[in-house]
Amino acid sequence: MGTALVIENDPNDDPRRLGEWLTEAGLDLRVVRPHAGDDLPADLSGYVALVVLGGEQQAYPGPDGTPGAPWFPAVEGLLRKAVRHRVPTLAVCLGAQLLAGAHAGSVEPSPAGPEIGPGVVGKRDAADGDPLFRYVPLMPDVLQWHTDEITELPHGATLLAASARYPYQAFRMGDRAWGLQFHIECDTAMIATWAAADSQLLADLGYDPELVVAACHEVMVDVEEVWQPFAARFAALALGELPDVAVRPTLPLLGH
Repeated sequence: MGTALVIENDPNDDPRRLGEWLTEAGLDLRVVRPHAGDDLPADLSGYVALVVLGGEQQAYPGPDGTPGAPWFPAVEGLLRKAVRHRVPTLAVCLGAQLLAGAHAGSVEPSPAGPEIGPGVVGKRDAADGDPLFRYVPLMPDVLQWHTDEITELPHGATLLAASARYPYQAFRMGDRAWGLQFHIECDTAMIATWAAADSQLLADLGYDPELVVAACHEVMVDVEEVWQPFAARFAALALGELPDVAVRPTLPLLGH
């Protein structure tokens, strides 16, 4: 059994169902909560995988250059090390934005506006050769909750999924680091917490919070049907149990 480092950026976005799926698949999890004062490790020695979760912060610096959270530069450093040393990495929503930003991609307030609630994304052709995404359905169910988005992928990133309004829904850096703009970790209670916290945003969008929570609840089984096996394959990759990984980086990665 190997240990995955899980970085929790926000107390309202913990590993939840994703954590359960990864442990069921054989990974131990060490959850580090820098928002609560936990120190991040200097490197990934002793870890077989890295998971970076979401949060309400911005992945890009403020006007004065201050990062969205004091620990974000260290998270980005770990993401660069993970890609460089081929440590299997899964970065979700804010985590995906940090993965992109760490490799010179762009993250901005979404020009298309906030994306909230259940939805689907469409796989791109490159997903058919991806060790994880090749088994995902053509248009999988996902959960969305973001006001910022990746507006430019890092050079050399492989686009794996898109949607009409948000072109960069999933991507891979190198051969073992995946970024998901959408959420797969949520349960209904987490969504309800977000709806309460973002009540003004939902009101501005004309959304009824109870209907948003109910709509997300309706697709929870469908989300699990797709993304629990995805998480299991990620765990198998981290544990050296996925034999058909043939993807190789095609560019000099930042930090080499």
